[in-house]
Amino acid sequence: MPFYELVCIARSNLAKTNMHDLLKTSASQVLDKGGVVRGFENWGSRNLPHRIKRHQQYFDSGHYWLMHFDANPGTVQDLGKKLRVDPRVLRHTVVKLGSKLEHITARPEKTF
Repeated sequence: MPFYELVCIARSNLAKTNMHDLLKTSASQVLDKGGVVRGFENWGSRNLPHRIKRHQQYFDSGHYWLMHFDANPGTVQDLGKKLRVDPRVLRHTVVKLGSKLEHITARPEKTF
């Protein structure tokens, strides 16, 4: 299974329980399809680079978070569809980091 990174921007005014529910829903979407969640990172609330209109409202700030996971490409598509219609999510993107563990852990040599 390929290794992916999900970067998500949620509404900054979400209650803590809503944010936990969003993380739990995203993780369970991956786990229910046989994937593995490797971890989460909380980047906190930040101002957005530009104003975003989402779900008929304008937003100037958002809560950034990141999830690393292994999953099949079909699972990634399903996760994207769920996040696209979720009213708590302003933007999201999924990046494929690699298909084999050796490609992910290998670090390039520094040359000066």
